[in-house]
Amino acid sequence: MSSSPAPRTVSAGTGSLRTSALGVTAGLIGWFVVVELVSGILQGYYVPLFSDIVLSLGIHDSDVNWFEAAQLLLSALVVPVLAKLGDLYGHKRILLIAAILTAGATWWVAFAASFWSFLIAWALQGFYVVWLPLEIALIFERGRRRQHGTSTTRRAAGLLVVGLEAGAIIGALAAGRVFAATGDLTTTLVVPAVAVTLVAVVIWLGVPESTPHVSPDGPRSLDTWGFVILAWGLLLITGGLAWMRMIGELRLDAGAWWWVVLLIAAGIGVLVWFVVYERRQKDPAIDIRVLARPEMWPVQVTAFLIGISLLGAQGPLSTYAGTDPALGYGLGLDATDRSNLIGVYLVSLIVGAVAFALTSRRASPRVVLIIAALLVGVGYALFLPFHLETWQVIVNLSIAGIGAGALVGALPAAAAAAAPMGQTGIASALTNTTKTIGGTFASAVFGVVLAAGVGTVASQTAASLGGYLTVWTVCAAGGFIAAVLLLFVPKVAFADGASS
Repeated sequence: MSSSPAPRTVSAGTGSLRTSALGVTAGLIGWFVVVELVSGILQGYYVPLFSDIVLSLGIHDSDVNWFEAAQLLLSALVVPVLAKLGDLYGHKRILLIAAILTAGATWWVAFAASFWSFLIAWALQGFYVVWLPLEIALIFERGRRRQHGTSTTRRAAGLLVVGLEAGAIIGALAAGRVFAATGDLTTTLVVPAVAVTLVAVVIWLGVPESTPHVSPDGPRSLDTWGFVILAWGLLLITGGLAWMRMIGELRLDAGAWWWVVLLIAAGIGVLVWFVVYERRQKDPAIDIRVLARPEMWPVQVTAFLIGISLLGAQGPLSTYAGTDPALGYGLGLDATDRSNLIGVYLVSLIVGAVAFALTSRRASPRVVLIIAALLVGVGYALFLPFHLETWQVIVNLSIAGIGAGALVGALPAAAAAAAPMGQTGIASALTNTTKTIGGTFASAVFGVVLAAGVGTVASQTAASLGGYLTVWTVCAAGGFIAAVLLLFVPKVAFADGASS
């Protein structure tokens, strides 16, 4: 009898601590949902305004492609560096710096009066891409100290993606309405600048700092030369891919292809040098040994493969939806209906993210990843026989979107879970970098494939059906190959007990 109160006291204390820990983490997740909402607004707000931006800057429609290319290139180069700095000096500090840089660039975008000024500002706005990896690292590190980092991060990642995609929808819907109400492009572009500025304040006041990992081998430092070598490798490869896309669009002669081969080969050579260099470093920019772990490399390769469909297939989807059905394919949708189609896809991403957040509590994370990758493959494979009716395209996109939505949240969380102490930021950020490279690769290849068919059909501007079938085949193959690679991940990976 006398011993019974003690267990109740301990139980109550443990429950109080657990409730407090979960409360702190839930509050942190709430702040980050707000941050990702604004990140989504940045991604969706400008798309409906591109035609007006083109007129304001006095440029050609095709010049808009340079905006996307510049921002993707900058994000591929700076995200690993910023994430590593977060691991070294605190993830909140770098998150705040990235938010301030994004806010400054967004204000610059609003008042840029020339093509080059807008292009530089637009590229610098790409610092927002590092927000999600740093948020994942903050949530994971806080949860790991309480022995539930992996499970908490999986659930949080799904919610963050919901905020991201909801923000993209809100931004796309709001932009046109704000412009219609004000009639002034500059005033319209100020709105996202205000939103990002407020997010910087939210991060400053509402987000606690992580505790930088102290290495037993002594003080850690940034491997500057490692990142310089990596940046050159990525620059050469992405430059080669950009040149490949330009060759397809402009139909340059065969001699121009030598530049593509030369740039990509040089980039691969530099990356091989990077691997050799990094293996000799005490505190490498990217730990190649960690990257080679069976629970890590399939995740990073999956990010690359999913980037093919997630980032590279949206342009072909839009052009196919607008193609005149008189050619025997295409949907013939106007701009409004095409926007609605993209909206359905974004909603399916949200459904996938929510499903991942709910199922990750009980289902095996590895199984969820495999199923999500299979859904992407099945969704795009269905395009091959079923693509002539709008409802068929909607069904196909919805299936692929559910899988992609789950993977957008699952991959950085899985990478963080597979990383050792002090490397969660860089591990989760690498999923973004590999996804971006996959999207860039796909965008270049798809541009060449679709341009090759122009003029072979009744229209002198429409791509051939064979080109679209090739795009869908590549996207489907990416999903199926990712599912197979994920089978090599150990069954116990990504569980709380498996955290390093």
